[in-house]
Amino acid sequence: MAETEAEIKARKERERDELYALDISGVEWHSAPGTEEHEERVEIAYLPEGAVAMRSSLDHDTVLRYTEAEWRAFVLGARDGEFDLKPTPENGGLAAQ
Repeated sequence: MAETEAEIKARKERERDELYALDISGVEWHSAPGTEEHEERVEIAYLPEGAVAMRSSLDHDTVLRYTEAEWRAFVLGARDGEFDLKPTPENGGLAAQ
């Protein structure tokens, strides 16, 4: 039997609560190769059950956590260009053209 909308919402809230309850103080953070220690960059850490934590190298106190399904959807979307910036005056894109 398929989950109702309320059951799905409750399950996702439980997953989020469990994910944020994890002690991640000892995780190993990874960043893209070729970046210098002093450069701002995104860092990720692999968590149990395929989950991922993400933070800025300049702000270790703000950590976002994603379930395996959320991370997979993000990575696939990024590969497909879903998050590519469209050139606008606000992001400097039109000036670069």
